[in-house]
Amino acid sequence: MRPLGAQAELLRVLGHPVRLQILEELTKGVKCVSDLEEFLEIPQSNVSQHLSLLRRYGLIDYYMDGRLRCYYLVDPIIPDLLHVLKRDYPEQLPPPACCPVTKKGRYPGKRRH
Repeated sequence: MRPLGAQAELLRVLGHPVRLQILEELTKGVKCVSDLEEFLEIPQSNVSQHLSLLRRYGLIDYYMDGRLRCYYLVDPIIPDLLHVLKRDYPEQLPPPACCPVTKKGRYPGKRRH
């Protein structure tokens, strides 16, 4: 289990649209920087900065194929998180039966006075 601080850090690292796109592409298989640059339509230096951050946090890694760096996913939580983020929820959660502040409704726990 990831410590709470590591969970928060993971969410912070994922909190950029380009990094989410990179991770989504890597769920489909290995990609080199030029593949990602073409797909994302951003400069190679920008792609490399995002890849470096994702690698520093252990989400991805790479191997060398000649002069190419081929990136792939390492952290098994990434496909699950991406799946949850894309999921469509038809409605919101129901409201609580009461409010602990106004004391209206039935509060399921013990009230503090």
